[in-house]
Parts: sequence; C-alpha cells; structure tokens
Amino acid sequence: MSDSALKSIKISELKPGMYVHQILEQSGKVQIKSKGRVTKKAIVDSLKRRGVKRLIIDVSKQFVPDEDNIEEAADDTARSTPSSEPEKEVGNAVSFTQELLRAERIHKRGKAIQKQLLNAVKKGLPFDNKIPREFSQNLVSSIDRNPDALVCLTKIREKDDYLLEHSLNVAILLANFGRFLEMSDQEVEDLAYAGFLHDIGKIRIPDSILHKPGRLTDMEMNVMKDHVYYGVNVLEEMNIASHLVQAVSEHHERLDGYGYPNGSRGDEISRAGRMLAVVDMYDALTADRCYKAGMPSQKALQILLGETPNKLDAELVQLFIKCMGIYPVGSLVKLSNERLAMVTEQTDSTTAPKVKVFYSLRGNHFLEPKDIDLNSTTTVKIDKPVMASDYKINFNAFFEKSIAV
Repeated sequence: MSDSALKSIKISELKPGMYVHQILEQSGKVQIKSKGRVTKKAIVDSLKRRGVKRLIIDVSKQFVPDEDNIEEAADDTARSTPSSEPEKEVGNAVSFTQELLRAERIHKRGKAIQKQLLNAVKKGLPFDNKIPREFSQNLVSSIDRNPDALVCLTKIREKDDYLLEHSLNVAILLANFGRFLEMSDQEVEDLAYAGFLHDIGKIRIPDSILHKPGRLTDMEMNVMKDHVYYGVNVLEEMNIASHLVQAVSEHHERLDGYGYPNGSRGDEISRAGRMLAVVDMYDALTADRCYKAGMPSQKALQILLGETPNKLDAELVQLFIKCMGIYPVGSLVKLSNERLAMVTEQTDSTTAPKVKVFYSLRGNHFLEPKDIDLNSTTTVKIDKPVMASDYKINFNAFFEKSIAV
C-alpha cells in the first residue's frame, strides 16, 4: 500500500464503500483503533455518536456496498494482500447464511497462507510471522460473528490437501472451543495461532513417510515423531512467543507420560497443550487420509472419551463434546423421512439441531436445499449420522454449487 492511497477526511465525508485506515481525531472516552470497512450508513452514524471527527481512509480498498445483503461485504479476506491487517466491522453476531461467504473466503485464504508457510519452511526461507498471526485474528472475528460457518467448512475436505486443511481446521476448532470456554480474546487468538502452526514441522518429514498409504514401521514412526522437534525449531526461529511454542510442543504429549517428544505427564502439560491434543486428535480421526477414510464425528468423540483420563484430559474432552454437540455442525445425518441433511446449527436440544436437507434417498437425487429446525418439528428426526462416501455422493462439489452460494 502506498502513502498516496491514504486520504484524510472529516467524519461528514465518510460514506459506505470506504475503508477506514486510521482514526485521527475523536472526542469521548471510547477509543476506536480498529481498521475496517464501512458497509452501511449505520456504521457512519455510530462513529459520529462515538465522537469521531477526522480519519484516514484507504482509497485503494474502496468497494461497492450491497445494501440488500450488507453483511457479505464486510470482510474480503480472499483478496487482501499478505501484509494486510485484520479487517473488522462494528457489529454483533450474524446468521449462518450471512457469515458463510466470508467464512469461505477466510478458509481459502488460510489454506493459501498455510501453503506459503510450508513452502518457505521447506526451502529454509524466512517468513513474516505477522501473516499467520493476523490471519488467526481474522479467523477469530468470524467465529465471533457466527462460529457455525467456519466450523461447518472444517467438514469440506480435499484428500490431497490434508496437511494444509488439518492445521487450519485445528485452528478453527480451537478458537470455537476457546470461545465456548469463555476464554479471553487474547487466549482465543493464541489458541487459533498455535493450532494454525502446530504441524509446521511435518514439511521436513520425507514424503515417503508422510504420505505412506500403509502402517508406519517403528523406525518410520520415530522419524515422523521428529515433526514436533522440527516445528518447535522453526517457531523459535520465527520468534513466536514461548507459551505458544510450548503448546505446539505438547500436542502429542499424554497425561500418562507415554506421549512425545518429552514424555511430559500430568500438570507438566499446559492447558493449551491439552486442548490442542484433544482437537488435533479429533480432526485427524474425522479426516480422509491417504491410508484411511475419515470416520463420523460421533465415533471420533467416542474414541476421545476412551482416551480419558489416562491420555487426554477428561474434563476438557467432556467440554469439547458439549461444544461440538452430539451432531457437530457440518456433519451429515440421515433423517427419518429417508433424506440426507447437513447440520447447520445447534439448538437447545442436543439431538435435534437445525439442518439443511439436500438429498433424497428414495429418488437417489439431490434436492433444492431446505432448512429445517428439528427442534421445532415432531414429524422428522435424525435416524443416524452418515458419511457422504456411504452413498457415493460428491458432497464437496454440491456444497460449493448449492449450499455455499
């Protein structure tokens, strides 16, 4: 961004479609420091009420606001430059549909940053740690607006992109978990950041081991375990905060001392490290890998329970299950009326979430997507959780074309 793109204006000149780069002058006690898009006149009015008198706009980021669906214009992460700071908008929670487009952009941006980061590490090149940190802040902002949108996207996977998607998904699930536990803003951002970087050392593991379709030998497993050591070294070289490096170093440690790389046990493992261990295992179990198909969320949650209290923190696992729900957002279910649906939102009932129906098993064809609140009807209920592969359905393609629109 050049200095010529910045322009000082009075608050009376601010209009929807402008991007606020900096607040220059304001009165009152509430200091406004966030950058962000002005998507509607209500934001201008809010800034006036809060005493803003003069500000700097970035004319290179001007856009055409959509007054009919203004929330979708609030965050253009996919087109932001690698050095751009998190873009925030004044506002509260939005609906799943309103946040989904922004969440998709954030998800795609996250994969792109993860790929750049891994390539840099593989080649031994430096990488600006502000980029993944600022991305993590954008991720948390989406979770704050509506967590279900990004959590839903953790279920949309490409088998060949596991390394990219896994760290991104862990970051999303950790941020959602942290918010569920009512942790502070900084703690949640730190969790997302640690999750995003936790497997960075795997890029230094030989492909013949990293992508081996069968079971690893003991010798190969020892090589694989070194990814934690490599990752810690990279993060220390990037000057990542020591408490984040510690959390990353602990994501394979277990409470009984039989984890790696240090064999830490019990209270020697930080809370963030314990949370990362839970979420890392959950996402790995539900993902399609080169050597196995992903399992339904419910089965993965049962396995997590089976790892308590000896290996995983029992209290954190129980809380994670409550956070995700019996039928996690993004998972697929078979309904009692012989239709398939995707869970889109949790309700007061753990067994009756909101879903989006999209496929008829009787007719073996896709349907026009329809939202149903199972907690508000007695005619339809969930029969069982399923996988798209059970019915040979390319759900990713259908999601992109029909649900995420």
